Amino acid sequence: MASKKQVKAGSVRIGGGAKVSVQSMLNTPAGDIEASVRQAKALEAAGCEIIRATVPDMAAVKTVAALKEAVSAPIVADIHFDYRMALEAAAAGADKIRINPGNIGGDDRVKAVADACRQRGLPIRIGVNSGSVEKEILAKYGAPTAEALVESALYHVGLLNKFDFDDIVISLKSSSVQTAVAAYRLMAQKTDYPLHIGITEAGTERMGMLKSAAGIGSLLMDGIGDTVRVSLTADPVKEVYAAYDILKAVGVRQHGVNLISCPTCGRTKIDLIGLAGRVEEALRGCDKNITVAVMGCAVNGPGEAAHADIGIAGGNGEGLLFAKGKILKKVPEDALFDALMQKIEEM
Repeated sequence: MASKKQVKAGSVRIGGGAKVSVQSMLNTPAGDIEASVRQAKALEAAGCEIIRATVPDMAAVKTVAALKEAVSAPIVADIHFDYRMALEAAAAGADKIRINPGNIGGDDRVKAVADACRQRGLPIRIGVNSGSVEKEILAKYGAPTAEALVESALYHVGLLNKFDFDDIVISLKSSSVQTAVAAYRLMAQKTDYPLHIGITEAGTERMGMLKSAAGIGSLLMDGIGDTVRVSLTADPVKEVYAAYDILKAVGVRQHGVNLISCPTCGRTKIDLIGLAGRVEEALRGCDKNITVAVMGCAVNGPGEAAHADIGIAGGNGEGLLFAKGKILKKVPEDALFDALMQKIEEM
């Protein structure tokens, strides 16, 4: 059910069979060029493929231009209310514009943005959320339901279509996992436009990750979603890591190491929790598409994790290094981590 229509933001294709892209948003002050560039570089280094920046004023337009010089990832200009900022951001080199067409003014303003984006080949993301649904639509449904979000988005699509603009991406975000999932499923039945999926205002790192995994994961398992943003009240770099973790968990993208580890039990004789955390952190930037197992004992080691490309299993003061279920050697407990890392480096 992935979107059939494809648009292009800079070098990144969205929809039409393209891989599901990962994006995040800067949270530095919009006019602070130095801080914004520094954060954008950190996001790109973490694997962020599309970077969004809010553009509330002319100072932020200068930030867009600086970001274009500093990173290769496409830059999305996030616009609210002032259509002139969309025009200025497009002129400054933004690769995509995010607007809510209904809140930037009359038809002449919507037409001006549509014309500017068409002339430069820029897609527009229509961003609808529970707080932006029109009063008339809210009155019709009584609340920002999934149906209300979809109707609002289609209304905005109609505004852009009226001015011969069709390079559109749609997002329908709610802080309710159930509402967001229902809205995206409904929209996927009604349109072929690419869908930007996510749970908005998901919360702090822990709960935000859980809600995002439940919502985004459900949609991806349905084949819905063309680009992903995990919204966390945390460092945006953690949003990128979380997005890849979700994509990896549901089998949509294989990005680096797939780490498996057992939950421990009374048989465990080593500090498996600490060891697994250490391995996970060490392999965070590893781009090898391998499965690594960190298991608590011989029962759950070479047997239960026989499919792992490489792994370790704890014992009493020592452990096993194994690959594809075959024991390679015994290793003292305090050398397990180094033995595993060395083997991975050789792979």
